[in-house]
Amino acid sequence: MTSLILPTDDGGTREYRLQGATSWAKPTAPLTARRAYAAAHVIPEVAADNTPGAPAQLDWEATLAYRHELWSYGLGVADAMDTAQRGMGLDWAATQQLIKRSGAEAASVVAAGNAAIAGKSVRDLVSCGAGTDQLDITALPDGAAGIQAVIEAYREQIAVVSEAGPKVILMASRALAKVATSADDYLHVYSTLLQEVDQPVILHWLGTMFDPALAGYWGSEDVSVATETFLSLIREHSDKVDGVKVSLLDASHEVALRAALPADVRLYTGDDFNYPELIDGDDSHHSDALLGIFAAIYPAASVALQKYDAGKGAEGRAILDSTRELGKHIFSAPTFYYKTGIAFMSWLNGKQPGFQMVGGLHSGRSVLHLAKTFELADQAGLLRDPSLAAFRMSDYLRINGVGA
Repeated sequence: MTSLILPTDDGGTREYRLQGATSWAKPTAPLTARRAYAAAHVIPEVAADNTPGAPAQLDWEATLAYRHELWSYGLGVADAMDTAQRGMGLDWAATQQLIKRSGAEAASVVAAGNAAIAGKSVRDLVSCGAGTDQLDITALPDGAAGIQAVIEAYREQIAVVSEAGPKVILMASRALAKVATSADDYLHVYSTLLQEVDQPVILHWLGTMFDPALAGYWGSEDVSVATETFLSLIREHSDKVDGVKVSLLDASHEVALRAALPADVRLYTGDDFNYPELIDGDDSHHSDALLGIFAAIYPAASVALQKYDAGKGAEGRAILDSTRELGKHIFSAPTFYYKTGIAFMSWLNGKQPGFQMVGGLHSGRSVLHLAKTFELADQAGLLRDPSLAAFRMSDYLRINGVGA
């Protein structure tokens, strides 16, 4: 068995022996029991100026190959989202290219007719975030002019996504959170956009643990009051809402919300702590998935969903449960740095040439945190080639002074 030296939280080191690799079978038919999107990260050029504030320069071959990998496991891709560093390094110029390229790649996969996605459309394979991050929120005017600027920014991004072919995800907006003064402002903006779209969209509610700038979203700091505003919007425009993606890390809130949704509106869980029980569901409802953690655990997630398709829900739940500690660790506070753990696992598994992220976000987690990520990934059977992962982990630790 491969072993290496890992750091301990008391400043020492210990030997860790890896377990053998787990084999995760790809599906031979489309996944049907649950609809699932993995929110994918982006991979920069290793020689680019990947420092805070620098324009994002992506390694398009590696970035798009990661999406093909997710599709090969029967999962959809949620792109240009928080996991792709929207608002944390991925600028609007690079985002537009990402949306267009992902749409084109999804169309090529549909045309190829892979058994795992037979009968799926581009919209089934990829959903992309439309937001307002092209705005300079420090320069936004107050009042009606600011609200109108937010609407126009959303319109611009919705057009880019729609023209590229993916499903639109209306992302939570820092700009709207800044200029809105009441729930009515949120209802005005979203109602205007929902009346204009020609295909149902996914509404995105992102909690402050993911982005502190979104405090008071939907017009209130009180989640129960904000939820009533959210539900009133959905009920009024249910024909334009495919589903809602809720990332509040509150399982009881999600269970109550999904029971209150109109029958044809899905709840895509964004709860990277409690996803096993939420996807498993209760006697009346279950959550579908639009999860950042699925970008890290996609082989296990796929097999779990295959078990649900086969009527073996207990086995599917057990697989999801086996990944829970890894998810809780990757998404531990400060939660908005979870992308670093996903990129780290991608590097360990040979899916990108270097452990780098746009905007310098690869420095967002400590050596100790990433060593624990490595250990939990191994225990969950998610290091595809343990020897390669151990080699890369050892190099990372060595250059960071562990054991020196």
